[in-house]
Amino acid sequence: MSQRLKLEVKALNAVEGQDLVVLVSDGLALAAAVESLTGEGAQAPLKRAAAAERFKGKAYAALTLPSPQGAPYERLIVVGTGAEADRADLDFVKLGGAIAGRLGAGRSAEVLLALPDGEIAPAQAADLALGLKLRAYAFDRYKTKTKDKDEAEPVTVTLRATDSSAVKKALKAVDAIAAGVVLARDLVNEPPNVLYPEAFADRAAKLKKLGVEIEILDEKDLKKIGMRALLGVGQGSRRESRVVVMRWNGGKSGEQPVAFVGKGVTFDTGGISLKPGAGMEDMKGDMAGAACVTGLMHALAARKAKVNAIGVIGLVENMPDGNAQRPGDIVTSLSGQTIEIINTDAEGRLVLADALWYTQERFKPRFMINLATLTGAILIALGQENAGLFSNNDELAERLGAAGRATGETVWRLPLGKAYDKMIDSKFADMKNSAGRHAGSITAAQFLQRHVNDTPWAHLDIAGTGMAASNSEINRSWGPGWGVRLLDRLVADHYEG
Repeated sequence: MSQRLKLEVKALNAVEGQDLVVLVSDGLALAAAVESLTGEGAQAPLKRAAAAERFKGKAYAALTLPSPQGAPYERLIVVGTGAEADRADLDFVKLGGAIAGRLGAGRSAEVLLALPDGEIAPAQAADLALGLKLRAYAFDRYKTKTKDKDEAEPVTVTLRATDSSAVKKALKAVDAIAAGVVLARDLVNEPPNVLYPEAFADRAAKLKKLGVEIEILDEKDLKKIGMRALLGVGQGSRRESRVVVMRWNGGKSGEQPVAFVGKGVTFDTGGISLKPGAGMEDMKGDMAGAACVTGLMHALAARKAKVNAIGVIGLVENMPDGNAQRPGDIVTSLSGQTIEIINTDAEGRLVLADALWYTQERFKPRFMINLATLTGAILIALGQENAGLFSNNDELAERLGAAGRATGETVWRLPLGKAYDKMIDSKFADMKNSAGRHAGSITAAQFLQRHVNDTPWAHLDIAGTGMAASNSEINRSWGPGWGVRLLDRLVADHYEG
């Protein structure tokens, strides 16, 4: 990947870059400190250009114009923040992304962090920097030719702030979160011939450098433990399955940990229940849940979060060879419950069933949250705007909802219930792994719940949000790294200290 941004923070007392970025509200006025740095001749051409382009300072909208004669910069970029009355709703991460979208590769830019109608707090400046970093991401590792070499050159951005030392301090946590999102994006974007279960485990093991304890369970270990549901998914592949356990011990010794579990199907053909060929290349992203958990553990460790956290990822490849699992097979999960395989393309829930049971039995966590690109049905229900949320605990669900609203990685709670649970009863085993099309996302969640006891638990179905992302102010990547910021915010708000 390429992180095409160099970022630094300086005092709000000079202008040195090629591009000057200023923030305006709906009145198009500039802060006094900003007006003195833009030069006396800037205000009149700004108003003329704004009138011609119908630019009114709407939040995240931008206008670019040449610098006035004699100014120490080449271009003036004006970015709107909306009305002062709506300032509480302004998303500074999104604002940073909107600014980054206007900057040119290989150029230098100065962003003046001042508004005519209010202060920009250090935390808000840090959020703006996060938006800059996320928008600057590009996955171009496998491109050997570029149309323009200048496109690969990073942009150098200087944030000019009144209290530059406070902004620098606030940036430390943001840098950790950005790195976690970038790691998750890289993992989702990698091709499946490069990122198979063993290779994914090796990538996760690099978190040791940050102080994360790593344990990699190979197939011999998994057979001994009894993860037969997980192993059944990968038995048709020449690539061996893996489970990776990541432990960050940032809280008090002996304090009950929080736990995150990720589905990591590094490629999903559907197995014997083979998927259609069209679009199957996207199934390299069927490990977005595991990518999020890995990115989250990176973020928590890098910012030295004051929490004990467990990350468990089940890594398999679902392939249709002569040894592959068949529809009609019955497997015994780690919980001891038997599962009739109806559809080998309903494989992620088998991986998670064993991983969830293992996590709750071994670590006795305060809660478990699993993430999985689990069902196409969640796309039909929610599109790509929200992840599906299912939970056995109202407090945990409400906290996830609040974290989603705060970060823009939103979730929508869907029901669980006895009537839905009955739909996965099997004639031949304790349960079946697919109940058909009706309520497909809900019955998948009911299946997972059968592998969770009384531990507070939430399931996030991220099939619509974890891959093939739509472009936004902060993302131009196929793999968005969705969920890292959501879960980091959840931990920071409720489970640290």
